[in-house]
Amino acid sequence: MSSRMLRWVLVPIVALAFSGAVTAQEHGQPAKPEAKKEEPKAKDIVEVAIEAKFNTLVDLVKAADLVETLKGKGPFTVFAPTDEAFAKLGKETLEDLKKPANKEKLANILKYHVVSGKVMAADVLKMDGKAAKTVEGAEIKIAVKDGKVTLDGKINVTKTDVAASNGVIHVIDGVLMPPAKPADKPAAPPAEHKPADKPAEKKPDAKPAEKPADKK
Repeated sequence: MSSRMLRWVLVPIVALAFSGAVTAQEHGQPAKPEAKKEEPKAKDIVEVAIEAKFNTLVDLVKAADLVETLKGKGPFTVFAPTDEAFAKLGKETLEDLKKPANKEKLANILKYHVVSGKVMAADVLKMDGKAAKTVEGAEIKIAVKDGKVTLDGKINVTKTDVAASNGVIHVIDGVLMPPAKPADKPAAPPAEHKPADKPAEKKPDAKPAEKPADKK
Protein backbone atom coordinates (compact mmCIF):
# COMPACT_ATOMS: atom_id res chain seq x y z
CA MET A 1 0.00 0.00 0.00
CA SER A 2 1.40 3.35 -0.95
CA SER A 3 2.22 5.89 1.70
CA ARG A 4 -0.38 8.25 0.27
CA MET A 5 -3.13 5.70 0.56
CA LEU A 6 -1.94 4.76 4.08
CA ARG A 7 -2.20 8.38 5.15
CA TRP A 8 -5.80 8.59 3.89
CA VAL A 9 -6.70 5.52 5.93
CA LEU A 10 -4.97 6.46 9.19
CA VAL A 11 -6.16 10.06 9.45
CA PRO A 12 -9.88 9.18 9.77
CA ILE A 13 -9.05 6.42 12.26
CA VAL A 14 -7.02 8.76 14.48
CA ALA A 15 -9.72 11.43 14.28
CA LEU A 16 -12.39 8.88 15.21
CA ALA A 17 -10.35 7.66 18.15
CA PHE A 18 -9.80 11.19 19.41
CA SER A 19 -13.48 12.02 19.07
CA GLY A 20 -14.38 8.90 21.02
CA ALA A 21 -12.00 9.83 23.81
CA VAL A 22 -13.54 13.29 24.09
CA THR A 23 -17.06 11.85 24.09
CA ALA A 24 -16.14 9.35 26.81
CA GLN A 25 -14.70 12.14 28.92
CA GLU A 26 -17.82 14.27 28.48
CA HIS A 27 -20.18 11.41 29.38
CA GLY A 28 -18.00 9.79 31.98
CA GLN A 29 -17.76 10.61 35.69
CA PRO A 30 -17.96 14.33 36.40
CA ALA A 31 -14.72 16.02 37.26
CA LYS A 32 -14.11 16.56 40.95
CA PRO A 33 -14.90 20.13 42.00
CA GLU A 34 -11.92 22.21 42.96
CA ALA A 35 -11.47 22.63 46.69
CA LYS A 36 -12.70 25.99 47.85
CA LYS A 37 -10.01 28.26 49.14
CA GLU A 38 -10.55 29.19 52.76
CA GLU A 39 -11.24 32.85 53.23
CA PRO A 40 -8.73 34.60 55.49
CA LYS A 41 -9.92 34.77 59.08
CA ALA A 42 -10.99 38.25 60.19
CA LYS A 43 -8.52 39.82 62.61
CA ASP A 44 -9.48 40.85 66.13
CA ILE A 45 -8.70 44.23 67.70
CA VAL A 46 -5.27 43.21 68.96
CA GLU A 47 -4.27 41.72 65.61
CA VAL A 48 -5.51 44.79 63.74
CA ALA A 49 -3.56 47.04 66.12
CA ILE A 50 -0.40 45.02 65.50
CA GLU A 51 -0.91 45.12 61.74
CA ALA A 52 -1.61 48.88 61.81
CA LYS A 53 1.61 49.52 63.75
CA PHE A 54 0.11 50.76 67.01
CA ASN A 55 3.35 49.59 68.60
CA THR A 56 3.19 51.50 71.89
CA LEU A 57 -0.46 50.68 72.45
CA VAL A 58 0.15 46.97 71.88
CA ASP A 59 3.21 47.05 74.15
CA LEU A 60 1.19 48.65 76.98
CA VAL A 61 -1.76 46.28 76.47
CA LYS A 62 0.65 43.38 76.97
CA ALA A 63 2.15 45.00 80.08
CA ALA A 64 -1.33 45.42 81.56
CA ASP A 65 -2.36 41.82 80.74
CA LEU A 66 -5.31 43.01 78.62
CA VAL A 67 -4.50 41.05 75.47
CA GLU A 68 -6.99 38.27 76.11
CA THR A 69 -9.66 40.80 77.07
CA LEU A 70 -9.34 42.68 73.78
CA LYS A 71 -9.23 39.41 71.85
CA GLY A 72 -12.53 38.41 73.45
CA LYS A 73 -15.94 38.27 71.86
CA GLY A 74 -16.79 41.91 72.54
CA PRO A 75 -17.81 43.83 70.64
CA PHE A 76 -15.59 46.73 71.72
CA THR A 77 -14.98 50.23 70.49
CA VAL A 78 -11.37 51.29 71.04
CA PHE A 79 -10.10 54.85 70.85
CA ALA A 80 -6.50 54.06 69.93
CA PRO A 81 -3.73 56.63 70.48
CA THR A 82 -0.97 56.64 67.88
CA ASP A 83 2.67 56.11 68.83
CA GLU A 84 3.14 59.88 68.46
CA ALA A 85 0.29 60.47 70.90
CA PHE A 86 1.89 58.25 73.53
CA ALA A 87 5.25 59.93 72.93
CA LYS A 88 3.76 63.18 74.26
CA LEU A 89 3.67 61.56 77.71
CA GLY A 90 7.44 61.22 77.72
CA LYS A 91 9.64 58.14 77.76
CA GLU A 92 10.07 58.14 81.53
CA THR A 93 6.32 58.20 82.13
CA LEU A 94 5.74 55.32 79.73
CA GLU A 95 8.48 53.23 81.31
CA ASP A 96 7.08 53.98 84.75
CA LEU A 97 3.60 52.85 83.69
CA LYS A 98 4.99 49.50 82.55
CA LYS A 99 6.40 48.71 85.98
CA PRO A 100 4.57 45.88 87.81
CA ALA A 101 3.79 48.24 90.68
CA ASN A 102 1.76 50.44 88.29
CA LYS A 103 -0.02 47.63 86.48
CA GLU A 104 -3.47 48.53 87.85
CA LYS A 105 -3.00 52.21 87.01
CA LEU A 106 -1.94 51.34 83.46
CA ALA A 107 -4.90 48.97 83.03
CA ASN A 108 -7.31 51.70 84.14
CA ILE A 109 -5.84 54.18 81.65
CA LEU A 110 -6.18 51.67 78.80
CA LYS A 111 -9.71 50.65 79.83
CA TYR A 112 -10.66 54.32 79.70
CA HIS A 113 -10.04 54.06 75.93
CA VAL A 114 -12.53 51.19 75.52
CA VAL A 115 -16.33 51.38 75.24
CA SER A 116 -18.54 48.29 75.24
CA GLY A 117 -20.41 47.77 71.99
CA LYS A 118 -19.61 48.65 68.39
CA VAL A 119 -19.92 52.43 68.06
CA MET A 120 -19.32 53.50 64.47
CA ALA A 121 -18.35 57.01 63.38
CA ALA A 122 -21.89 57.73 62.22
CA ASP A 123 -23.10 57.00 65.77
CA VAL A 124 -20.43 59.18 67.40
CA LEU A 125 -21.38 62.14 65.21
CA LYS A 126 -24.83 62.06 66.82
CA MET A 127 -23.42 62.25 70.36
CA ASP A 128 -22.48 65.92 70.59
CA GLY A 129 -22.72 67.05 74.20
CA LYS A 130 -23.18 63.50 75.42
CA ALA A 131 -20.86 61.03 77.13
CA ALA A 132 -19.88 57.40 76.59
CA LYS A 133 -19.29 55.10 79.53
CA THR A 134 -15.98 53.27 79.31
CA VAL A 135 -14.96 49.83 80.53
CA GLU A 136 -12.95 51.64 83.23
CA GLY A 137 -16.21 53.02 84.62
CA ALA A 138 -15.81 56.74 83.98
CA GLU A 139 -17.36 58.55 81.03
CA ILE A 140 -15.69 60.18 78.02
CA LYS A 141 -17.22 63.54 77.10
CA ILE A 142 -17.93 63.90 73.38
CA ALA A 143 -18.12 67.10 71.35
CA VAL A 144 -18.83 67.37 67.62
CA LYS A 145 -18.17 70.49 65.56
CA ASP A 146 -18.08 70.77 61.77
CA GLY A 147 -17.98 66.99 61.50
CA LYS A 148 -14.94 66.69 63.77
CA VAL A 149 -15.06 64.76 67.04
CA THR A 150 -13.25 65.84 70.20
CA LEU A 151 -13.00 63.73 73.34
CA ASP A 152 -12.73 65.21 76.83
CA GLY A 153 -12.32 68.64 75.30
CA LYS A 154 -8.83 68.17 73.86
CA ILE A 155 -8.28 64.81 72.13
CA ASN A 156 -9.19 64.66 68.44
CA VAL A 157 -10.42 61.65 66.48
CA THR A 158 -8.25 61.53 63.33
CA LYS A 159 -9.37 58.29 61.67
CA THR A 160 -12.52 56.22 62.09
CA ASP A 161 -14.09 52.83 61.51
CA VAL A 162 -11.01 50.61 61.39
CA ALA A 163 -12.85 47.28 61.33
CA ALA A 164 -12.02 44.25 63.46
CA SER A 165 -13.79 40.94 63.98
CA ASN A 166 -14.78 41.88 67.54
CA GLY A 167 -15.35 45.60 67.23
CA VAL A 168 -14.01 48.80 65.74
CA ILE A 169 -11.05 51.13 66.25
CA HIS A 170 -11.06 54.93 66.04
CA VAL A 171 -7.63 56.61 65.96
CA ILE A 172 -6.95 59.57 68.27
CA ASP A 173 -4.09 62.08 68.58
CA GLY A 174 -3.70 62.03 72.36
CA VAL A 175 -3.91 59.82 75.42
CA LEU A 176 -7.13 59.97 77.45
CA MET A 177 -6.68 60.10 81.21
CA PRO A 178 -9.48 58.90 83.50
CA PRO A 179 -10.63 61.37 86.13
CA ALA A 180 -9.14 60.79 89.55
CA LYS A 181 -11.32 58.75 91.85
CA PRO A 182 -11.95 59.95 95.42
CA ALA A 183 -9.52 57.37 96.77
CA ASP A 184 -6.84 58.61 94.35
CA LYS A 185 -7.12 62.25 95.44
CA PRO A 186 -4.62 63.36 98.09
CA ALA A 187 -6.18 63.73 101.48
CA ALA A 188 -6.67 67.27 102.72
CA PRO A 189 -4.15 68.25 105.41
CA PRO A 190 -5.61 68.08 108.90
CA ALA A 191 -6.82 71.34 110.31
CA GLU A 192 -4.33 73.02 112.60
CA HIS A 193 -5.23 72.28 116.18
CA LYS A 194 -5.30 75.29 118.36
CA PRO A 195 -5.38 74.87 122.11
CA ALA A 196 -8.63 75.95 123.61
CA ASP A 197 -8.54 79.32 125.28
CA LYS A 198 -8.49 79.02 129.01
CA PRO A 199 -11.45 80.67 130.69
CA ALA A 200 -10.54 83.88 132.35
CA GLU A 201 -9.88 83.41 136.02
CA LYS A 202 -12.67 84.78 138.09
CA LYS A 203 -11.45 87.33 140.53
CA PRO A 204 -12.87 87.08 144.01
CA ASP A 205 -15.51 89.63 144.75
CA ALA A 206 -14.09 92.60 146.57
CA LYS A 207 -15.16 92.75 150.20
CA PRO A 208 -17.22 95.78 151.05
CA ALA A 209 -15.29 98.33 153.04
CA GLU A 210 -15.92 98.06 156.74
CA LYS A 211 -17.66 101.03 158.20
CA PRO A 212 -15.90 102.57 161.18
CA ALA A 213 -17.62 101.83 164.44
CA ASP A 214 -19.76 104.67 165.79
CA LYS A 215 -18.16 106.48 168.65
CA LYS A 216 -20.32 106.72 171.68
